[in-house]
Amino acid sequence: MTKHELTHARLDRAHCLAPGLFRGLKRGERKHAKLHVVYDYGDGRSIEFSGPEPLGADDLRVLQGLVALAGPEGLVLTPEPKTETGQQVRQALELKWDAVRQNALVVKGSYRALAREIGYADDGGSQFKAIRECIERLWKVSIVAQAGSKRMGFRLLSDYASDEQDGKLFVALNPMIALAVIGGGHHARIDMAEVRALRTDPTRLIHQRLCGWIDPGKSGRVELDTLCGYVWPDQASPEAMKKRRQTARKALAELEALGWRVTEYARGKWEIKRPAKPRPPG
Repeated sequence: MTKHELTHARLDRAHCLAPGLFRGLKRGERKHAKLHVVYDYGDGRSIEFSGPEPLGADDLRVLQGLVALAGPEGLVLTPEPKTETGQQVRQALELKWDAVRQNALVVKGSYRALAREIGYADDGGSQFKAIRECIERLWKVSIVAQAGSKRMGFRLLSDYASDEQDGKLFVALNPMIALAVIGGGHHARIDMAEVRALRTDPTRLIHQRLCGWIDPGKSGRVELDTLCGYVWPDQASPEAMKKRRQTARKALAELEALGWRVTEYARGKWEIKRPAKPRPPG
């Protein structure tokens, strides 16, 4: 695969828009905080995420890379795999209820390819360890999705085989992500050139949420405090909110440098237009 071949990731919108699923974390917060997020997105549809540790911008970045790799590289895993390995992977996803009849998707790649596609500097071992920790955190997340009377249960993903000796990686993506990648479902297009160019974690978190509800070439209006909530969903003191707003403004400037059009049409209120075309690779 040539450098930065992957142009985009097709990520399920519910995974993009669930408030607080990925958020800014304080140092040491993972040692005592847990993940529990419920997102109700109307028409009797909801999705619940639970896990032993909260997810941060590093986990988001790795998930975006895995989903991007699944586009050209993924293997569809049907409800009744013929191979023993395929059966083990489906078992590892812990599919329940209606999810038992859904396709999953397997990414076969390497730590090096994943690191390259999400814009990590190529420093080998320590980087691969950080990516592995993110994958294992994502693997620990359980999901219950409901649509009307239908329910599905599964893990966020299943990291069923990785070999640090040769750097190979095999990861199964859950049925909702699989449907988005294959071309069905409600998906958001994440520009991987933008993902690689982003420099700060708050901007990465804001970028993902904006991509979840603003399609390429379209625009939307949002308040600065709402953007702050994309990074820090918890309440804060007036002094902390002042710092959060400053950070959110810097994130908007970073997006503007990537070709997004941001206009403050009233104090603390912004109109944001997403580029119609992806940036050239680089």
